Amino acid sequence: MASRLTYRLEAGPAGDILHLEGEVDRSVARELSDLLATPRTAPLTIDLSRVAAMDSAGVAALVDGWRRSPSGLVVGATSAGAEQALTLFRIPAASTPPIPQARLIEGIGAAAYAGKDAMHAFLQLAADATFATVKAMLHPRRMRWAAMVEQGTDIGARALRIVALIVFLVGLTVAFQAAYQLRQFGASIFVADLTAVSVVREMGPLMTAILVAGRSGSSIAAEIATMQVSEEIDALNVMGFDPIEFLAVPRLLALIVVMPLLTILADVVGIFGGFLVGVFYLGLSGQSFLNAAMNALSPFDLLTGSIKALAFAYGIGLIGLFYGIRVHGGASEVGRTTTASVVASIFYIIIADCFFSVVFYILV
Repeated sequence: MASRLTYRLEAGPAGDILHLEGEVDRSVARELSDLLATPRTAPLTIDLSRVAAMDSAGVAALVDGWRRSPSGLVVGATSAGAEQALTLFRIPAASTPPIPQARLIEGIGAAAYAGKDAMHAFLQLAADATFATVKAMLHPRRMRWAAMVEQGTDIGARALRIVALIVFLVGLTVAFQAAYQLRQFGASIFVADLTAVSVVREMGPLMTAILVAGRSGSSIAAEIATMQVSEEIDALNVMGFDPIEFLAVPRLLALIVVMPLLTILADVVGIFGGFLVGVFYLGLSGQSFLNAAMNALSPFDLLTGSIKALAFAYGIGLIGLFYGIRVHGGASEVGRTTTASVVASIFYIIIADCFFSVVFYILV
């Protein structure tokens, strides 16, 4: 037969006091948890001075009741058996009431303050990383060339196939959508113009940046976050190395060098996708398609794509480093940080692309 919970509830000057007696074990854990979760107007004080013994189920019932209680719980006097159980499971004898859930206005204010602090930390990291990068470029002997080549290989060479495939399909799709409308007016040749300009000025840099953010930006955030969790960055500080110079500079320079090259590849492959649509779907000659595409492009188009690629590369690197360095906790936080860095990078890419598009449209 299951045991019954032995207790006595009385009113105190600061709220009700619950006196527990006997053994608080698994047989009475459910009853105790439900009793502690009863709504009250003031925090409930729990007297454990007459508890003979307590097991893990009894401690779990206290924790569960503390979490479910709307007014909070306070642990008062404890017996030797109760103190031993609470100490074993790292539960403090003087538990504090749970923090009430923030209301809407309070939540907005807290988010604004957190965003302000995060922006300040990001700008500080951006300034430090920019200074270290310029310093490394002015003093090449201080540069870790082997690390930069390794990062460039991972970011660039190993991303060639996926970038080429995705942008080829994008160019193909853009050409098909343009052909659907333009062939109705006998203007199929302008598919080459539209495909070339849209790929070089917009789709090439944009798609390349999104792919690099998802592939390499997440890798940077996960790697730095793992080093932060395992205290490797603290070890670098102890040994006298600047973590920004040691970790950030090779990755940022690799991104700056590789991203324009990947963008050029994306431009060529995207135009090739439109070329296939023009030749095999619209019946255009290859020479006429290429002539129209080259005539539609200007050096300014190539310049805008390159500027976007450099801005995207630097932002992706800084965001990955920022989220990696700020991680706190264990392995689970590394995954959350990596996901957050990818979301932030893509958001930044879209915002920056809109900004550059407006600026370049005004300049033209």
